[in-house]
Amino acid sequence: MSEYAVTDPATGEVVATYPTATDAEIEAAVAAAAKTSRTWPRASTVADRAALIRRVGELHTERREQLADAIVREMGKRRVEALGEVDFSAAIYEFYADNAERFLADEPIELLAGTGTAVVKKGPIGVLLGIMPWNFPYYQVARFAGPNLVVGNTILLKHAPQCPESAELMALLFHEAGLPQGAYVDIRATNEQVAGIIADPRVAAVSLTGSERAGAAVAEVAGRNLKKCVLELGGSDPFIVLSSDDLDATVKAAVAARIDNTGQACNAGKRFIVTADLYDAFVEKFTTRLLGKADGISPLSSVRAAETLERQVAAAVAAGATVTASGERSGAYYPPAVLTGVTVDNPAYRQELFGPVATVYRVESEAEALEIANDTPFGLGSYVFTTDPEQAQRVADGIEAGMVFVNGVGAEGVELPFGGIKRSGFGRELGRFGMEEFVNKKLIRTVG
Repeated sequence: MSEYAVTDPATGEVVATYPTATDAEIEAAVAAAAKTSRTWPRASTVADRAALIRRVGELHTERREQLADAIVREMGKRRVEALGEVDFSAAIYEFYADNAERFLADEPIELLAGTGTAVVKKGPIGVLLGIMPWNFPYYQVARFAGPNLVVGNTILLKHAPQCPESAELMALLFHEAGLPQGAYVDIRATNEQVAGIIADPRVAAVSLTGSERAGAAVAEVAGRNLKKCVLELGGSDPFIVLSSDDLDATVKAAVAARIDNTGQACNAGKRFIVTADLYDAFVEKFTTRLLGKADGISPLSSVRAAETLERQVAAAVAAGATVTASGERSGAYYPPAVLTGVTVDNPAYRQELFGPVATVYRVESEAEALEIANDTPFGLGSYVFTTDPEQAQRVADGIEAGMVFVNGVGAEGVELPFGGIKRSGFGRELGRFGMEEFVNKKLIRTVG
């Protein structure tokens, strides 16, 4: 049976299966991307490519209902969130279409000595392999493919095995938008074939969003073959509450940070670190509100994902934590739950819990809050809530993460860089920084 299949997590039904690529098909895909990478950038301008990407975004908007339906089937996303993801993806393509010429403009350098000129020209580096996850099937592709196609790189896109339908729909959109054959190629590859693609001298670099284990495997092959890679991996983002003039609003934001995408987001708030004077009230309100989401909860992406979360919570409780839950797992459905009493020797202390389970910690000071926030192998995003502006900036400066959001959630934007440090990976996506990851910044120095 093919590893690429649409399995509805709400019912467990296998809706459709798709054949895994043969070695000959992989070779043809790499050859097509390599051929186009040699001709397309020379035959087109940045403005030409931006127009194509703008059309990709427009097609996302025109087909939003169809696209949303596909990912509801594939990974159980709530339909309203699926539609929102399609819309955000369309905005990403539009952003790069609007700003590509400015981001990729020649950059003169003022000489310190000598005569003549120096300029840095930005251009493509060749064929890129993108390895994408199941939790945001369109958004993850948009932030990788959008900027890099405008640059003139060509794309081999290996999507998650449970997302073959949405992957195929996207490939059709890029084709319909007018991109040349070989500019964007969807491949249903095995892990062994992926390793071969990374090692292939025709492939310049690789970008992966996924697990630590997958990131380590990809980075190992890329490093051995001297290929650049961008990795966006897991996260266990701290949500620090130091003061509040509206605790209900703060709790509402905290629940939103935890429950987005049924808790299956790398940059979701997962560890809630609350100052002692607010802790009891926060836990009471937060638990009530989070558990109250049980009736409208979507399934996790698979039964396997729910079973993994169930084992993690059981291990945390066995190690001394207390769990308050709204029910028990049923198939791929996992009920919202709150863990308290998680100590440093508890396995949950440094794990990423990928689902609607939150851990809450009590702290006596700002310093202790920062200590717990940073005592993690991850460093993706973070949240700070306080009524003191100076404290907000002080704590934000002290957090070891790629992103800090102060007094707000859901504040990500197409113009804002996304990425982390430590075991959350390296490199950035979105915004101007995302466009510069796979660019040849060529110096041209003219003397006299």
